[in-house]
Amino acid sequence: MAIVVTINETTPAGVVITDTSTTVTTSLDFVAAATTADNVTVSAHNTIPSGTLTNALQVLADQFFRGPNTPTGSTLGEGDLWYDTDDDQLKVYRETSTNVFEFVPLAQATGTMDTLDGGNF
Repeated sequence: MAIVVTINETTPAGVVITDTSTTVTTSLDFVAAATTADNVTVSAHNTIPSGTLTNALQVLADQFFRGPNTPTGSTLGEGDLWYDTDDDQLKVYRETSTNVFEFVPLAQATGTMDTLDGGNF
């Protein structure tokens, strides 16, 4: 018994089976259309809400910063990280007193930064 399986972009979720011969037909057109970041959905995980991959990447970009100037804006949230390239310090955005949030150092680079002393955090 031979089986024919045909899948194409017009019926991407459908499978047609006949018992005459074995033929598999594929198309990358469907794959290419589905792989743009706006067409890929993600499930909620930790601080990432469910939605599109584009949205998930934007949420991540709003949580991690690198540069010489202190990040500002409405997207800052407790736990955001900033690597201060001016002072070679990794900082976390946290509440330092009631309703006062600021970036405070977690670690400072020394030498090649191969060794960080976890006891100093």
